[in-house]
Amino acid sequence: MVPHDVSCCGWDDGDVTTEHPHSVRTFKRRAGRVTSTQEDALSRLGSRFGLDADGSVLDLYAVFGRSAPVVLEVGFGMGEATAAMAAAQPALDVLAADVHTPGHGNLLKLLEAAELTNVRLVKGDARVLLAAMLPAASLSAVRVFFPDPWPKARHVKRRLVSRDFADLVAAALVEGGTLHVSTDIEAYAVQARQVVDAHPALQVSDEIPWRARTKFEQRGLDAGRPAYEIAAVRLARASIASKR
Repeated sequence: MVPHDVSCCGWDDGDVTTEHPHSVRTFKRRAGRVTSTQEDALSRLGSRFGLDADGSVLDLYAVFGRSAPVVLEVGFGMGEATAAMAAAQPALDVLAADVHTPGHGNLLKLLEAAELTNVRLVKGDARVLLAAMLPAASLSAVRVFFPDPWPKARHVKRRLVSRDFADLVAAALVEGGTLHVSTDIEAYAVQARQVVDAHPALQVSDEIPWRARTKFEQRGLDAGRPAYEIAAVRLARASIASKR
């Protein structure tokens, strides 16, 4: 269930843009130690499976070596759920973006162990990837699972799921593509629901896509925090005017 408090949205339903105030950091810096096995995976597999969020336009066919629906996962942690979903959905290609080096090393280990070739890791801010590196209408889905919650009032502006982020997602999604947000913070779920309700190119859906359980989700469940799911579908351009 998702909280349905969507009053007082206050956003301007303007045209979709690709602008974003990248100076506002939406992720927390974490001082994690890279283990020897993670370092080994990075050195051996990083050049094959890794990309940098450097603003260079991507040729997705060249990146994956085939033509298939592409999913962007924003923030994959240590990669367990990412690898599980890639194994369960071999027909999809996955761009998995995160800023933390230990997670990259761990996910590369998991991909090698499972012999998965349908995942590419992107090091850096996913907003750069969305704004500058991906062609319009190139993604079948965007996944945001348990983003940094920024619970303090003065930090709410740093939450990833905002109108600016929704603009980037809407521009990158194909018509009928999905945005799937999961969080165990009720206030964040309310905000995310407000964002998609207010966006002219997104329509809230009651059909929640399947996902693997993440380690962060399990920690929340153990602490008594259930997960809230928000899903939205990218509208056809002919349908956007009727939502305004």
